[in-house]
Amino acid sequence: MKKIIFLIALSSFSLFSEAQQVKTPAASLKAEVEQMVGLTDVEYEYSRPNKKGRVIFGGLVPYGQVWRTGANENTTIKFGDDVEIDGKTIPKGKYAIYTIPHEDTWDVIFYSDSENWGTPEKWDDKKVVLKTTAPVKKLAESVESFTIGINNLSDNSAHLQFMWDQVLVDVTFHVPTQKIANASIDGILSNPRADANAYYASANYYLQSRRYEESFKLDQ
Repeated sequence: MKKIIFLIALSSFSLFSEAQQVKTPAASLKAEVEQMVGLTDVEYEYSRPNKKGRVIFGGLVPYGQVWRTGANENTTIKFGDDVEIDGKTIPKGKYAIYTIPHEDTWDVIFYSDSENWGTPEKWDDKKVVLKTTAPVKKLAESVESFTIGINNLSDNSAHLQFMWDQVLVDVTFHVPTQKIANASIDGILSNPRADANAYYASANYYLQSRRYEESFKLDQ
């Protein structure tokens, strides 16, 4: 009988504990973002620490050391297709993003093991899929919450941007929009039953692509 009473009491305590669980906000709120670039899905997740009057780079985030690029779990990014950075290919898939901040530049690292809490206990250079260096740009106003954005969107590229305090770093990546679109057009137009709308959409895409390429050449 005593054993039964003890089990009932323990069960009641567990239920009470769950019912009375206190809800408080995390110190660094988590963000999950989805962005289409051209025809490529890009998803990224990260936690957003706040400045809170602290010295960030060269202080809270030391120069010359690997940073998780956020807080808590490592920051991750998932590409729906192969993308290119600095002429090098990152195969489609999910990666951790680590950075090594310096005063004038950042090293941005795409790491194949995306299941770490913070930085890996043992760094493995074999898991570095791509490493690039980007210049630091100074912002006129301070950004309170660490922010990652995908901006300057075009059909074929975008900028992966990191912003905190008065620092902005961005990395341009290119997506295979033309390859995907050409495959889609070839597949549909090879069908004898392709309608006028398919031909119109195809012709319009090629016209817009040519205008973009000509504009890009003029801007160079």
